[in-house]
Amino acid sequence: MVYKSYRREPTPEQIAHIAALVKDWSIAHGLAVRPPPALVASESDPHGILATTAPVTLLPSPFPQVCFEQASSVQAAYNSLYASISRDEGFLAGIVEEILEVDEFIAELWKVHLKVKEEGYLARTAYGDIVDDTLKDGRNLPENSSTESLGSGLRTAFTAYGKSVANHQTCILFVVQDQERNIFDQRHLEYDIEESPDNVPVFRLPFSRILADTTLESTTRRELLYRPPHSPSEVYEVAVVYFRSAYGPSDYPDQGAWEARLHIERSNAIKCPSILTQLAGAKKVQQVLATPVEDPATSILSKFLPDSTTRTSLEETFTNIYPLDTSPAGLSARKLALDEEKCKGYVLKPQREGGGNNIYRSAIPGFLKSLPESHWKSYILMEIITPPPVENLILRNGEVERGGVICELGVYGTCLWNQDTGDVLSNEQGGYLLRTKGDQSEEGGVAAGFGAMDSVWLN
Repeated sequence: MVYKSYRREPTPEQIAHIAALVKDWSIAHGLAVRPPPALVASESDPHGILATTAPVTLLPSPFPQVCFEQASSVQAAYNSLYASISRDEGFLAGIVEEILEVDEFIAELWKVHLKVKEEGYLARTAYGDIVDDTLKDGRNLPENSSTESLGSGLRTAFTAYGKSVANHQTCILFVVQDQERNIFDQRHLEYDIEESPDNVPVFRLPFSRILADTTLESTTRRELLYRPPHSPSEVYEVAVVYFRSAYGPSDYPDQGAWEARLHIERSNAIKCPSILTQLAGAKKVQQVLATPVEDPATSILSKFLPDSTTRTSLEETFTNIYPLDTSPAGLSARKLALDEEKCKGYVLKPQREGGGNNIYRSAIPGFLKSLPESHWKSYILMEIITPPPVENLILRNGEVERGGVICELGVYGTCLWNQDTGDVLSNEQGGYLLRTKGDQSEEGGVAAGFGAMDSVWLN
């Protein structure tokens, strides 16, 4: 329940009341996480049975309706864009070759691709969950069907895989981190799939258990078979692999982890994402697409989106992003990054996902000077967007934080395409995620501990 009077200036009594409501509602509806070690020591919860409210705002944050509608309207175009990029190996090779000498993680991902390419790719259908990020009474709170939409997308991929030639039961495999605190978010999606009329089996598999619990058939199809540890006599053929891990170097602590990723990539299962789709989402790709050019018709973006109207719609959601290489644009960006005053309007980003990896404002010059110049090209420089001032209350670890906040809107999309022909089999916009952080915080990732879940109050 949203109390309209609270949107003015809630009293301490009102704040305490709504905080109590949110705590109970969050646990009752699964808006929860496993408590961090700083809150509950592992020896106090040896069996991992405790849960706590995920960081969440007590009130929905005001968000411009025109921006919300704009972000929603371009999601399908973003889906098509990244599907096209993932199919252009030559373009991705050019991107990777620029940074592989100084970015070991990207280099290892590319090695996996090259090994599978040499043997021959089998899975020719690709699936992606794509998020288009935008910073910027009943009808003011738009419906959010992200769980149902993402579940529908995975079921569509499952159906596209088809029946097992060997008559195994097929399944969807969630590949997860070993110690996943954000498990309930994933469980909601799992339950949505399992409870559908399709009766699709879903299993969770820690990334570290891939080689132990799955095998590849020695057939021309290289089917991926999964044997649940709790029932090893049962054999499932994996139709879809949905990665909820494997996006950063910390997920690959040894060579065995890279062998596990290669093992999955060699299989006939539909991957979300495949190696090439993951590389298509690299920050360097975003920079190449968004770096301003004099003639938009000659931009890299025009190669993948020849329709000028669609291209313009996407460009209107871009901010300025620059390389830090030795190109003319890169040399100009280096001057901005090293300038003690001008750097305050920028953020330095590596080729990584998740919170905690970026360098902001005045910290940029010193950070760059601590690196060899040859490594600078693995970063991109992005202009910081200054949204309108907003105030809210954030409930985190049982405490209420009050003050100015910054909201980041991400619009989900699902896309299924044929990697050979480029035919798009399904392309849907699928709900949204509003992540909100204190205006004194630089990072905004909820799972990384920086941001909070929020809802949109359209104005």
